[in-house]
Amino acid sequence: MTDEDRTLPAVLVEAHAAGFFHEHSGHDFEPYDAFMWSADMVQWWQTWTNDPVAGAPPLRAFGQDGTGGLAAFWLRNPGDPLDHQPVVFLGSDGEYAVIARDLADYLWLLANGVGPLETVDCTERVLKPIAELTTIAHRHTGSTQRSTAEVIAAARAQFPAFEALLTRTHGRSRPES
Repeated sequence: MTDEDRTLPAVLVEAHAAGFFHEHSGHDFEPYDAFMWSADMVQWWQTWTNDPVAGAPPLRAFGQDGTGGLAAFWLRNPGDPLDHQPVVFLGSDGEYAVIARDLADYLWLLANGVGPLETVDCTERVLKPIAELTTIAHRHTGSTQRSTAEVIAAARAQFPAFEALLTRTHGRSRPES
């Protein structure tokens, strides 16, 4: 492998280490200790898009669900810091969505008891805020708590181009529910 920087943002490591995915039932997400290797990301992307010549995607994956779906930063604005990039989920069954406008909003999803897959799987769950993650999100963002619906709606309203990117470049469209 190359000498690439795979270091996750410290607050992301802290939030994932808070035990959310291991101690709260119903969540199917395995956070990574480091970003996925870029070569592995290309291979995953080629499989996901069914395009064996697809190049490197504008994504930095930081975790996956049990079926191989990925949570990632979408490197939409290359000059912006990583924590200002949108967070997306690309599921193994073809589902995809922008789930947070940035790392701060992703932290509020976690604080609300919502993992990446839960933003797109349409499964009804009783959401319970998680005190430790609320503290982390508040400390990192300095803002008051944001609801899950507010976070997701803001992300999808601000970044409708994500769906257009996947449809235009790889012929992907949302699977029928």
